[in-house]
Amino acid sequence: MIDPLHQFEIQKIFDLKIFNIDIPFTNSSLFMSLTVFCSAILFIMGTHKKLMIPSRMQMLVESLYGFIRELIQDNIGPEGMKYFSLVLSVFLFVLFGNLLGMIPYGFTITSHIIVTFCLAFMVFLIVVGVGLKEHGFHFFSLFLPQGAPLLMAPLLIPIEVLSFFSRPISLSVRLFANMMAGHTILKVFAGFTVALGVFGIAPLLVNAALMSLEFLVAILQAYVFTILTCLYLKDAIHLH
Repeated sequence: MIDPLHQFEIQKIFDLKIFNIDIPFTNSSLFMSLTVFCSAILFIMGTHKKLMIPSRMQMLVESLYGFIRELIQDNIGPEGMKYFSLVLSVFLFVLFGNLLGMIPYGFTITSHIIVTFCLAFMVFLIVVGVGLKEHGFHFFSLFLPQGAPLLMAPLLIPIEVLSFFSRPISLSVRLFANMMAGHTILKVFAGFTVALGVFGIAPLLVNAALMSLEFLVAILQAYVFTILTCLYLKDAIHLH
């Protein structure tokens, strides 16, 4: 019986020794490196020749640039363009992390809560840093909605604080849960296809449909993670 959770196991490839500390290089480390490599190669290949009539790769990079710029301007405003590199990097990391996991025998780094939480927590710390840089201690007025009566402060402030500090949890769990659930279902139906042999046509068709859906989810989750990053930055820059 095929174990649908076996695909999420972290396996050591080799050991790295840095300052007498053993650091195992795992399949998760490999695919995180591939994610960064693919993101870099995409932009290197798309921008090394700036043609008047762009190549397909240049058109892809320019479209991606325009998409992220529009996302920032629509959700943050012109002030958000200084954080363009952050938003683009987050989008590409999540997107390639999701898509590389769709390759047979690949590994989905975003199906591990530790990876998605670290990414979400990094975004959270940057948002707090931006808020303190832009507004100083006035940033904490975010926890009391504008126009709310002071009598409601003892009730509203704990709710807003809890909501604010739960952001990295909700952001990470949303991505992790969607990717893990989708890949588990794919593996289950793949097991049915193999087990039924020549009678596995129906599960095979379902698996093909699920594969298409999972590609859509992979792209959609990268978009959702990125747009929430923009909205959190908007709160930090504009407060209420």
